[in-house]
Amino acid sequence: MTLTWTTACPDWEDRILEGRSLMPCGPIFPDQARIGLEVFNSLRAVGVPNPLAEVDDTGRAVAPTYAQVCRPWITEIAEAIHGAYDVETGERLIREVLLKVPKKNWKSGIAAGLMLSLMVLNWRQSNEGAVIAPTKETADNVFKPLRDAIEADPELKDLFHIQPNIRTVTHRVTGMSCRVYAADTDTIAGKIWAFVILEELWLLAQRKGAEDLLLEATGGQASRPEGVVISITTESDDEPVGIYKAKLEFARAVRDGKISAPHFLPLLYEWPARMVKSKAYLQPENFPLVNPNWGASVDPVDFQRKFEEAQAAGGTSLRVFLAKRLNVPPSEMTGGSWAGARFWVPRAEAGLDLDSLLERSEVCTVGIDGGGLDDLLGLVVLGRERGTRRWLWWAKAWAHRIVLEERRKDIAAKLLDLEKAGDLSVVEVPGDDVDELADIVCRVNDAGLLPEENAIGVDPAGIGAIVDELTTEDRGIDMKQIVAVSQGWKLNGAIKTAERELAGGRIVHGGQPLMAWCVGNAKVVPVGNAITITKQASGTAKIDPLMAGFSAVHLMALNPEGMGSMDDWLTNPVRAARA
Repeated sequence: MTLTWTTACPDWEDRILEGRSLMPCGPIFPDQARIGLEVFNSLRAVGVPNPLAEVDDTGRAVAPTYAQVCRPWITEIAEAIHGAYDVETGERLIREVLLKVPKKNWKSGIAAGLMLSLMVLNWRQSNEGAVIAPTKETADNVFKPLRDAIEADPELKDLFHIQPNIRTVTHRVTGMSCRVYAADTDTIAGKIWAFVILEELWLLAQRKGAEDLLLEATGGQASRPEGVVISITTESDDEPVGIYKAKLEFARAVRDGKISAPHFLPLLYEWPARMVKSKAYLQPENFPLVNPNWGASVDPVDFQRKFEEAQAAGGTSLRVFLAKRLNVPPSEMTGGSWAGARFWVPRAEAGLDLDSLLERSEVCTVGIDGGGLDDLLGLVVLGRERGTRRWLWWAKAWAHRIVLEERRKDIAAKLLDLEKAGDLSVVEVPGDDVDELADIVCRVNDAGLLPEENAIGVDPAGIGAIVDELTTEDRGIDMKQIVAVSQGWKLNGAIKTAERELAGGRIVHGGQPLMAWCVGNAKVVPVGNAITITKQASGTAKIDPLMAGFSAVHLMALNPEGMGSMDDWLTNPVRAARA
């Protein structure tokens, strides 16, 4: 018999607005789903109020069962996972699940219940399972309900041995063990896990070696076909990176029906794009849409109070609240950010790379910023388009290996993503970045596009090596082409100019991930009647290429002289060869 099922849910927006289930299909094997759900439902949810107000012989409150406290959206997950097991082949047909749901929707209880029910039904001797959390605190949050569910049930207490010092439970009959790991303290290697739960995948993805950790976690399935990997996560409070970004993009493609992957089950409590655009997530009546446990583990009164506190505080407090409690994409949170950020994405133009910019421009200015061992070295080439006089923006950045491995581990995964996109180069030796930057600047100059004066704007701090390289005899850049562009409040004019040009559609760019990230990181600081954007206000997130762009804007606003008529343009031998 050929089995067919789908994990796509193309009507998810209608479902979430109507409060309907996001589960795309029923259990593949209903009998297995029923057996698994019986075990799952019988578990005790210690610490959760008992809706029947039951007490034992001593008058103490009895912990309710999962059947009593779990809403249908939770039991559907248990049904889908248990109901995907084929007893004839020993294979689980749904091998991976991604559940994205806001904080306080009982994620830890779900993780504990799924792992414990899988362990009860496991048949393989000495099998292994793991729950991997980013920190010890998060690991404890999962281990405690797992331990408590065992201790609250006499049968399970006899069946399982608990080792709280290493956060491990072991089945006394099959010998199967499950350990709850804290990725920041525990060594995770050399294991063959059948069942794996990844808690807060967004935060795990920011750790060095996250991709290797995921390979380690899923590698056991090659010899454990009954296995399943379950990722449970909230939204990232910064731009998604690494394995989280990759898994989230894949999950959305499966959900939307763009990719057929029936082995992968995406359950994403997210906002429809139109609601994100209109900021409907700020309206209290919409809060329950992405909080399926609203009124249960999510207390509406407490939620409203904390929302109002976050709104009053603004900035980081509001950004984190919206990400963690409402799954609002970090790219949509603009509180305290640069006004030009809201216009950046709409100004993307497909195909606008450096080659295209040079071919279309009558004149170019260049901005350079950063370059310390803690920083990125950022370069922006800004071209003025022939005919339209629009400004065409292209960027590149460089980072030393030390930035990834020692000084900025918190953004290492993001930088590696940008390297894969081609926007950033990681160099091993200081000086290689300057050489590569100088190659690009000379390419623009050789095309006859740099003005004779005020062509290259640089941050006055730490530019010695760059100036020295550009002005060598081989490079041929004249010192009068290089100008130090004052930073701080003196850059206010360039910042405002960039805002106006973006708002009016007079700046366009190629949609580079590097610039989208930097623009999203930019934080505005009022200075008297002016504003400034500083690296200090942006924290560890990088903005060097954006600051380079402001230097290029400053010089372009001086209205540098172009190449003149089309005939003049075609007679330039370098340009003629490109035309």
